Amino acid sequence: MRLTTLGDLLLDVIVRLDQPLVLGDDQTAVTRTGAGGQAANVAAWAASLGAEARFVGRRGDDPASEILTRTLISHGVDVVGPAGGRTGVVVSIASAGDRTMASDRGVSPELESRDLDSAWFDCDVLHLSGYSLLRDPIADACVSAASFAREQGAQVAVDISTWTLVDDRFRERVRAIAPDVVFATEVERDVVGALDTHWVVKRGAHGLEVDGVSYPSVATDVIDTTGAGDALAAGFLIGGAELGLETAARCCSQLGAMP
Repeated sequence: MRLTTLGDLLLDVIVRLDQPLVLGDDQTAVTRTGAGGQAANVAAWAASLGAEARFVGRRGDDPASEILTRTLISHGVDVVGPAGGRTGVVVSIASAGDRTMASDRGVSPELESRDLDSAWFDCDVLHLSGYSLLRDPIADACVSAASFAREQGAQVAVDISTWTLVDDRFRERVRAIAPDVVFATEVERDVVGALDTHWVVKRGAHGLEVDGVSYPSVATDVIDTTGAGDALAAGFLIGGAELGLETAARCCSQLGAMP
């Protein structure tokens, strides 16, 4: 199985709270820093499951980017794409099994179609992050990448990723890509609207719904849900719903978004 992802490689700052934040004062926490970004996470989990995984994206050329790139490579992922600029940072606050995120994508959205090499998309599946469809030039790069992948006989998957930022331009891009598989929560699916695709609807603790068929979640002690949807996508694309749910459970049982 050869899986290529396109999107962000970011610095994740995970903050685990046992008590709520106190406005204007201090609170104790457990923190972790590491590599993240939806596309990078999916690639790392896919590699951990035995797939040949490649990440495509624009990365920074600062010390943070050097560390993150080495980390992704250490997971067995082939990392390609231009470097230059500032690495983005995501702060994820994990509390009571849920997470709240503050995202700064840095240089990642500046990936252009002309930066791509069609050979990077010689794969079985191309996974595109919905965050990469929110703005140009990376959104246009996604459309080009999907075309390259289809020329190689690959399927294309899209994770909607957000519902608050979906607009008509986003919907147009998704329809232009015509994904074979779409990952979404129920509200994301409803906001995007009708698509001729296989819907993989993420229902959190209630598991998955795939083309109307329900699959229960895998029981685990939830430490942090950051990256669980990315782990699920990797497992699903490689081995179907059951592997997707097992991989998501593994992710939830640890602090951080990568294996």
